[in-house]
Amino acid sequence: MTALVATRAPLSRQLRSELRWIVRRPRTVIGLSALCLVPVLAGVGLWFALDGAAGAGPGLAAIISGNGLVLPVLTLFLALPLLLPLVGAIWAADGLAGETQHGTLRGLLLSPVGRLRLLAIKSFGVATMTLLAVTLLAVVGTVTGVVLFGGEGMLTLSGTTLSLGSALARIALTIGLVTVQVWGVAAIAMAISACTEHPLVVMAATLAGVIVCGVLNVFTALDWLHPYLITSSWENLTDVMRDPLPTDALWNSTALAGCYILIGLSLAAMRVVTKDN
Repeated sequence: MTALVATRAPLSRQLRSELRWIVRRPRTVIGLSALCLVPVLAGVGLWFALDGAAGAGPGLAAIISGNGLVLPVLTLFLALPLLLPLVGAIWAADGLAGETQHGTLRGLLLSPVGRLRLLAIKSFGVATMTLLAVTLLAVVGTVTGVVLFGGEGMLTLSGTTLSLGSALARIALTIGLVTVQVWGVAAIAMAISACTEHPLVVMAATLAGVIVCGVLNVFTALDWLHPYLITSSWENLTDVMRDPLPTDALWNSTALAGCYILIGLSLAAMRVVTKDN
């Protein structure tokens, strides 16, 4: 008789399976569709607010007239404080806590797939879908901005005008920077997701943490704590709209988010390795 030997499925097939499982869920389609409405609503609102005026508000909104390529950058910054962290937390909650709630995680843990490999696959799914959400938001914002405000270049906060190619490069840079920040939040959400079987707890705890960090940033007495809060560097991401491009603050914010990714996934790995149900 031939002995049956458990073999692992190829990693590429497991990654594709994870992405198909996420994309095919109705709430994923609904969530991404709703996310696409954000730049459209923001663009239409600014278009009505301008109504021939020189500006529609402070910051990036003030230079959007005839400068539609600013809209995707503005939209990403508007969505970063709450909406995008919520999106990352939802997928992180479904990845582990949702599987536990439905009883499917136990079967995955018993299958011939290493626990760290399983966590890596789940993390890959969250990271990929987060990148997709941020990119989709920027693409719809770019199209909406060009249609409503036009845009053959990009007027920066420094008063210079970037060419179309440079403007698109700045948008791509913003996508990368914002994605890394959301990954940092999602990694912490993965750690929470590994410790509970209730997805709502993961989403509530993650959003509560983001809100608390934002509140703590307001108090000057806690200046010593601000460099360690992931939200403290988000306002510095507007440097992508300056010319020449200052990199110090952008690098520091990315490094801070990277630390959160490392800490969050390390905590999640510690829990998954010792998980018995």
